[in-house]
Formats: sequence, structure tokens, C-alpha cells
Amino acid sequence: LERALTADRIGTVAVFLSASETHNRKNVNRSIAESLRGFEEVVPRARAAGKGVRAYVSCVWGCPYEGTVDPQKALEIALELHRLGATELSLGDTIGIGTPGQTAKLCDLFVKHLPVDLLAAHLHDTRGTALANALVAFQAGFRTFDAAIGGMGGCPYAPGASGNLATEDLVFMLHGLGVETGVDLDKLVEAGRLAGHVAARPPRTPRRTWA
Repeated sequence: LERALTADRIGTVAVFLSASETHNRKNVNRSIAESLRGFEEVVPRARAAGKGVRAYVSCVWGCPYEGTVDPQKALEIALELHRLGATELSLGDTIGIGTPGQTAKLCDLFVKHLPVDLLAAHLHDTRGTALANALVAFQAGFRTFDAAIGGMGGCPYAPGASGNLATEDLVFMLHGLGVETGVDLDKLVEAGRLAGHVAARPPRTPRRTWA
């Protein structure tokens, strides 16, 4: 944080923890309580310096080690991050196991207790449901989504998880819903092709953007 505060162009800092105790220990080598104690120092300092704070909560939909994660536990963590001053809360389906029905219930729970414009969805596509979950979250009022060109990404401490929701797929869906994103989809697809070439892996969406 101290290094970030010396950089004029950094407007937002990020903190992250997991709703799963085991995943949090493997990912950051701390318990959830220890992570939150650290954030008690970091988040208020960042806000006092005029920076936004994006807080990530991983494994909200499920954990690769513990399996089911109690949604109430994830909500309590998010509420504490909000209390500390986080300006955005990114809820993560870290292993990509979420289903639209589960997503609807989670969104309903979080929207009841937190401002929806504070919430973001961070979705992985392990079982091909990331886009469907994004649509459910969008219908619940979410307007911020984490995505990756070509569906890249992953987590070394989330065994078996695939990459993030492909940005191309997300933007294509939103344009189909009549949402103005300000993104040139053809150029986005081309960027996906380039990213796939650089990473020596096939692009997530190789086709042109029209039928």
C-alpha cells in the first residue's frame, strides 16, 4: 500500500481474501480473521489517501477444498469489508461451479444487504456456466463484471478451475441485450486471437462476431 500511494496514477487498490478458510490459508497463508485484521489497517489508509478499494471475496459459490461454502459466511465477510470502507466488492466463483439457480439466490442475498452498485461478479467458466451466471447477476442489478480476453485466467490454489469468463462472450451478450458498452466487439475478438497466439493456446471465441 505504501508503494501504491506514491504512484499518482493508481486510483484504486485491491485487497482479497476467501470465504473459505482452507482456500484463504493456501492462497495468502492467513486465516480469514488474520486477513481482515490486516485490512483494518490497509483499507482506511487507502481511503484516507483518496483511493478506491476493490475487495475480492473468493470461493463464494464453492471451494475446491471444503466444497459447499455457507452464503451467510460470505455475506458477513462482505459486510465487514463494506464497513471498513471498500468501494467495490467482487464476488468470486473461483472454481467455476456456480449454476444460474445458485447465482440467483446469492445475488438476492447480497442485494438485500448491500448496495447493488457496490457489487461485482468474478466468474470462472469451468463448466460452461459463467455467461449464464453473468446474465442472472445482470438481471439482479449487477453492472460490473470481471472478465478476461480469450477466457484466460485461473488460480494456482483452485485445482481444476478453468479461466475467467471471456470478455468477448460477455460483451456479445450485453450487445444482444441492447446494452451500450462502448466496446468495439470486432477489435475485442481480434485481441482475443492475438492473446491466444501469445499464450500459445487457442482463443476462446475464434469466430467473427456476426452469424
